[in-house]
Amino acid sequence: MGSNNTSASVENVKLSSDFERLRDILLQDEFVDHLNRPLAYWALSNDRRLPTAFLGRPLRDLLKTSFKDLSATPGIGQKKIGTLVELLARATKKHPPVMPPLKSTADKKSEERTPRISDSFDPATVSEALWEEWRDTVRVHDVGHEKLGRLAPALLSVPTVIWNTRLSEYCGYSIAEIRQLKTHGEKRVRTILEVFHAVHQVLAHAPVHGPLSTRLFPRFVVPIDRGIAEIVESGTIPTRSELRDRIVLPLVDQLRLDLGPTVAKLVEGRLGLTGNPQPVRQQSRRMGVTRARVYQLLEDCEMVMEIRWPEGGRQLRSLHAHLQELSTPSDRLGLLRATIDLVYPDAEALADRADREAAR
Repeated sequence: MGSNNTSASVENVKLSSDFERLRDILLQDEFVDHLNRPLAYWALSNDRRLPTAFLGRPLRDLLKTSFKDLSATPGIGQKKIGTLVELLARATKKHPPVMPPLKSTADKKSEERTPRISDSFDPATVSEALWEEWRDTVRVHDVGHEKLGRLAPALLSVPTVIWNTRLSEYCGYSIAEIRQLKTHGEKRVRTILEVFHAVHQVLAHAPVHGPLSTRLFPRFVVPIDRGIAEIVESGTIPTRSELRDRIVLPLVDQLRLDLGPTVAKLVEGRLGLTGNPQPVRQQSRRMGVTRARVYQLLEDCEMVMEIRWPEGGRQLRSLHAHLQELSTPSDRLGLLRATIDLVYPDAEALADRADREAAR
């Protein structure tokens, strides 16, 4: 018992010394902006033994209280005092800890072209301080108009009801306040935090003023956009393989990421990427579902591209018109036309689709 008491006494002395040292630092002029913030501002959701009695109190109030009085607070033992000291240490940092960058890697073990999102993002490690920094990035770079669904790593895990929600709608909330919003469970909160983190990664060090500016696009758009420009600028007729590899397959890969492998296989079948184009009747029999269900899954492709790349329909139609002028062979024009009709159908395409399927 004597040994345990001695160890506890030594630890208490160390904590007292650390508290006094951190208080001296935080009372310096450079940290004056921190003093009115509550202790919870520096807490993480995965922190253990949080001193709940102190979380709502501003730093200024805590630093005015002696270590002895803080230790005597009901429900506050040595371990919670230790956490208090850890939070004070975080408060001495002018910037919150930087999270590891998000990564998207290819699953090399899969025979399919299946991108997957890594698990590097942990919402439990996002403090209110870090969240405020991300919100500031969105405000400073004026990208609050962007939609969550457009910038999310994968729509497969994002509730459709927030696909069209703009970033600005969350800029006025703390993380704690978002969690209190109706229907905002952990899955939805994770999506919000992850999108803001991704935006901060891209824009944090981008100059706000100057001759250049940054525009946010989903990653898959960039090579397709470049492919369209190069095909048009070359003035030559692309091969079917070039159209497939540079335009069609990147779209299918994104649909696989956002809607899953089942929908991606439907799309590949409809476009004839793995054989002859498959009618909906054939696909419904193969899947053991109704034709209405197949149509519903294919319509989801339109929803995804409308949020991910709303400009895509115009660009793909422009490419189609350009290739028509070059008298491009029908096998290539047909692949591009079928892709457009699938993911960016106009009223005429929708009517023709219904008529063809009804006649089968």
